[in-house]
Amino acid sequence: MGIYNLDSYQPLAALGSLMGKVRGQLLSALAVDLVRDEVLGPLDITAAQFIVLVRLASHDRPVAISELCKQDAYDAGAMTRMLDRLEAKGLIHRSRSDTDRRVVLLELTPAGRNAYPRLREVSMQVMNRSLGDFSQEEADQLESLLLRMLRNISEPQP
Repeated sequence: MGIYNLDSYQPLAALGSLMGKVRGQLLSALAVDLVRDEVLGPLDITAAQFIVLVRLASHDRPVAISELCKQDAYDAGAMTRMLDRLEAKGLIHRSRSDTDRRVVLLELTPAGRNAYPRLREVSMQVMNRSLGDFSQEEADQLESLLLRMLRNISEPQP
């Protein structure tokens, strides 16, 4: 038996829609804070670019563009344009794989690595604002529940 039923289910008021709205609002708030930041403002980093930079910072190896596209559901054209802008800002470097010349690898430049701690700090401030009236226990529970949902989606139960 499911949580929702056809008598009560309203797609725009259901959990998926609410999570989408929360994500959109978080990214909007992050974009505003990135522009306003003294250190990051001049770099003109968008929320979408932030996500790419964070993904690259989380790896200790170069990352294939195709891997980033899969993780964030970007099409190759949109990703290429975003990477062009990040490369022009001096935050990432592209190179060809030594084992497969068709594969383009990405990594942070020294400037990108230097910006990462501040990116992380600004993001944390946005998250803390969004959880302003949550207790630590509630925030931990919300994270746990969302991780459980992700597992249910990626590993469907019979």
